[in-house]
Amino acid sequence: MYQVTVEPTGDVVEVEEGQTILDASLRQGVWLPFACGHGTCGTCKVQVLEGDVDIGDASPFALMDMERDEGKVLACCAIPEGDVVIEADIDVDPDFLGYPIEDFEATVVAIEDLSPTIKGVRFELDHPIQFQAGQYINLNLPGVEGARAFSIANKPSENTVLDLHVRRVPEGAGTGYIHEQLQVGEKLSVSGPYGQFFTRKSAPEDLIFIAGGSGLSSPQSMVLDLLEQGDARKITLLQGARNLAELYNRELFEQLAQEYENFTYVPALDNPLPEDNWQGFAGYVHEAAIEHFSGHFAGHKAYLCGPPPMIDAAITALMQGRLFERDIYMERFLTAADGAEGNTKSALFKKI
Repeated sequence: MYQVTVEPTGDVVEVEEGQTILDASLRQGVWLPFACGHGTCGTCKVQVLEGDVDIGDASPFALMDMERDEGKVLACCAIPEGDVVIEADIDVDPDFLGYPIEDFEATVVAIEDLSPTIKGVRFELDHPIQFQAGQYINLNLPGVEGARAFSIANKPSENTVLDLHVRRVPEGAGTGYIHEQLQVGEKLSVSGPYGQFFTRKSAPEDLIFIAGGSGLSSPQSMVLDLLEQGDARKITLLQGARNLAELYNRELFEQLAQEYENFTYVPALDNPLPEDNWQGFAGYVHEAAIEHFSGHFAGHKAYLCGPPPMIDAAITALMQGRLFERDIYMERFLTAADGAEGNTKSALFKKI
C-alpha cells in the first residue's frame, strides 16, 4: 500500500499494489479530471513532484516523450512504485457532490424494447448507489474486453436500481451482447458513479435539455430529479429522433408536461415516415430548439447529450443565440470504436 499526496489540495490517497492513481482517487472521493479512462485522451495528465511511477499503457499521442521526460503521467494508467506526490489541475464545480466510486453486483430484472434500435435494461443492485443525475456507470459483460460506459436513466432517489438505455451499435461487442444475449436474472459487475455531467442546481438560470437517440438517458434522469425536488426554474426538454418508432418515452414526458407547469417537452423527428402522420416539429432537434426559443438562448443553462454530430450542431445553434461556453454542458455518446465511452468537450471549446 502506497500513499499518493495530491497537490494543491493536500488530499492523501491510499493506493494498493498495481492500482492506478485515478482508480484509487475516485474510490476514495478524491476527484481528478479524466475522460476516456484508458490512456488515450490526456485529460487526466498530472505532474509527478516526488516519487517513482510506472506510466503504464499511456498513448504516445496523449503523453508525448517530452512530457514523460518532464515527469508528467496519465493518472488513469499510472501505477505508483512507492509513496508519490503529484500536482493536478483540479477545478471542481461547487455543485459536484463527488460520490466515491464503488463496485456493485447488478441483477437484470427487466429488458424491454424502447425502440427498434434501443433496449431498456433495469438492474437491481446488491446495495444502494449514490449518484448525481447525469452520471454514468461502467458495466462488465461476459466475453467482452473492457468495461462499457452507460448513462443512468433513473433518478438518484431510486438508489437500488439502474435503468440503462442501450443503442445497438453495428459490430459493437458490448451492445451486441446486451441486445442479443443478455437475460433476465443474469448477474453482472458494475462500478460507479463516474462523470462530470450533472445539473448545476445552485444556478438561477432556466434549463434547456437537448437529447438525441439513447442520449435521452442522462436528461431523463436530470429532469425526473429536478421535478421530484420541486425545482421552480423553467425546464425544457427537446428530444430528437429519426422517426416516430425511435421517439421512445414520449408518453412519459407528455404526462410530466401536463403535471408540471414549469416543464415543457418538444419532440422533433428529422425523417418522419408517411405512416407516422407526424404533426410535431419536422427537422433536427437543434432546429427545433431555434424555433422554440426564437433563436434566443441567453439566460439559460443548456445540457446536451447524444451523438457528436448532434452535439456540434446544438453548440453552434446555442452560441449563435448568445449562449456561451460557461453555460453549456455536454455528454457525447461515443462508442468503443471511437476510443472512449466517456465525456469529452466539443472541438469548438478550447479546453477539455
